[in-house]
Amino acid sequence: MMNTAVIGGGYAGMAAAARLAELDIPVTVFESARQLGGRARGVLYSIVRNNTTPSIQLSPARGKSNRPLQGRDLFLDNGQHLLLGCYHQTLALIEQVGGNVAEDFLRLPLQLDLHGHFSLKAPRLPAPFHLLFALLFARGLSMSERLSAARFMQAMKKNNFKIIKDISVNSLLSEHKQSPALIQKFWEPLCIAALNTPLRIASGQVLLSVLRDALNQTRADSDMLLPRIDFTALFPARAAKYVRRRGGHVLTSCGVEQLLSHEHGFEIITKRGSLHFSHVICATPPVITAKLLRPYAALAPAIAQIDALQHQPIYTLYLQYPASVRLPHPMLGLHQRNSQWLFDKGQIAGQHGLIAAVISAEGLHQELSQDELAQKVIEELKDEFGFSEAPRWYKVIAEKRATFACTPDLTRPAQQTPLSNLLLAGDYTRGDYPATLEGAVQSGVLCADIIRSQLPDSYSK
Repeated sequence: MMNTAVIGGGYAGMAAAARLAELDIPVTVFESARQLGGRARGVLYSIVRNNTTPSIQLSPARGKSNRPLQGRDLFLDNGQHLLLGCYHQTLALIEQVGGNVAEDFLRLPLQLDLHGHFSLKAPRLPAPFHLLFALLFARGLSMSERLSAARFMQAMKKNNFKIIKDISVNSLLSEHKQSPALIQKFWEPLCIAALNTPLRIASGQVLLSVLRDALNQTRADSDMLLPRIDFTALFPARAAKYVRRRGGHVLTSCGVEQLLSHEHGFEIITKRGSLHFSHVICATPPVITAKLLRPYAALAPAIAQIDALQHQPIYTLYLQYPASVRLPHPMLGLHQRNSQWLFDKGQIAGQHGLIAAVISAEGLHQELSQDELAQKVIEELKDEFGFSEAPRWYKVIAEKRATFACTPDLTRPAQQTPLSNLLLAGDYTRGDYPATLEGAVQSGVLCADIIRSQLPDSYSK
């Protein structure tokens, strides 16, 4: 009997499960946490008072779907994730499982704003004219720098956004004579946002793949989509309902402790017991995947590739100001500050006065305590925007292994392993993209399609 286990209920795992359910292939998802979403999840918090200072503590009732929200409850994502219009597979799956992209997102044309230092906004013109116009009329750069950026894009387009040998983004930009100011104000924020990897070690080829799909196709592909709802509700929770409606199972708080190979498939061992499956898609974070698969000698090369991955952090600091506080734009950046990108959750999601500050990739901020980092960010917001009142509370969420470091010539494991009925899904697996939601979703869908290709044409559920 054909039945597939998906280990991991993040975006990759739920994409695989939704695709399998669509294909009428029986599927069971195992997720160790109480909520779905993995590294892109919403978590319920309750505001409590600690002596005289408000603070946020994790609600012990988190994960109970029948618990109504109280006046002091709120959902916070474990990080801010920006989607692009070119994330076609992710957006299509959201619609397929019951979402509405027009309602679920605040959609903005491409714009980069480093408060008081640089501003670029793409007009509603056909690609690639929207980008050329945006570069030529960007504020904060000299005319020669704007022309230099435009020439770089034209040169990359001429080469189909491919380079003969992968080199660091820093080296690539230097070869094309991009000035230090242009790099600091345009290329560096773009690279950090896209690859979550510093320029000196980031892959030039992967950045070009992002530029190719986001800036060189249709104008809408470069649009920025800011979710109005939390990331669990956006896709994984809907996908779980979709899977269950089609006869599948989604088990939360049910981690897989062991994966045993048998003649006709695998036995999955959990604290609740064991189950047998013909196929397995492992969609857990790379460290957990390596731990589960290490006993299999045939998988040693893939495990070695996973072990070789380095990782980069993302820190998100939420600050609750009075409801009247708002930023000049729903999303904007800061120049040469600890805070790299700011999201006004009031303008985006109706959480008025809530500001999310994001710090991507490695840096000196990692040496600070969470309270020290919060105080620095609070001072930055006061200096930049004149916020006179201190926030009523703040919460730092540190994902220390948020993404793999996207370095030149990085060899990433393939989705298909040497064991034909065992596949790997995740943003770290082989693909053109860095660690993005679209990369995760693409890997999950590909795994499901590989399983379908292995079935005889006469297959029926």
